[in-house]
Amino acid sequence: MDNRKKGIILILLSALFFASMAATVKFLDRIPVVEKIFFRNLLGLFVASYLVIKNKKPILGNNKKFLILRSIFGLLGVAAYFYALSNLPLADTVILNKMSPFFVLVLSAFFLGEKIKPFQILSLIFALIGASLVVKPEFDISVIPYIIALLSAFFAGSAYTIIRHLRHTDSSETIIFYFTFISTITMIPFMLSGQFVIPNSIEIIGLLGLGVFATTAQFLMTNAYRFAPAGELAIYTYTNIVFSTIIGIIIWSEFPGILSILGGLLIIIAGFINYYSNKKKA
Repeated sequence: MDNRKKGIILILLSALFFASMAATVKFLDRIPVVEKIFFRNLLGLFVASYLVIKNKKPILGNNKKFLILRSIFGLLGVAAYFYALSNLPLADTVILNKMSPFFVLVLSAFFLGEKIKPFQILSLIFALIGASLVVKPEFDISVIPYIIALLSAFFAGSAYTIIRHLRHTDSSETIIFYFTFISTITMIPFMLSGQFVIPNSIEIIGLLGLGVFATTAQFLMTNAYRFAPAGELAIYTYTNIVFSTIIGIIIWSEFPGILSILGGLLIIIAGFINYYSNKKKA
């Protein structure tokens, strides 16, 4: 098996584990968001600490200001995503969260000086139309979780944009350590103030699974990029939508409506356009 096929298999497995993580978040509906964020990052913190020590990377990093800023945006993205997962159909939340690459396009153009190609502008238009179909705005309180789902994509896109800047100064191990450390530590005061529910035996397994799914997905994705360029693998991450839709149908009988299906297809098409645009550029 050549390296490209290995990369594709790993990125597909990563998408499956990310979908499993999202389903676990939705399943743990009795557990507060801050508690889920804590357990989602706790295992990752141990793994990141081990990797920093093993690979002899500077634990405090070099560009501390942007390392902290990346962690804050990443934490806000996870918090918004977890909230949306608890209040929306699984597939709709995952579809809207997949808007993050298009926010990266815009933010990278504004803050990193990267040029947006004509085909990428077309992909942005497709993505915006797709998102509006999924949201189905009715201009009442029911639209709030959809807005928060889009915010999760914006915050994630902001974090990814900062990572593009940090790649010149800091290692991936240090970046992940900062994110998991800040995300874990900042949840403790909220849990002590009352945002903590003593889990039952099934919920304990779910919380542990949450950390395992998230950490495994991140590990698989990181290793996938060792075998093939990120630009070649990015399009396969959209299978997360397919996996999440199947899980939503099986577990919660969440059959997506026609507008959600059309919106999801448009966002996937936008991803294809952006993918081929980057491939042509490469």
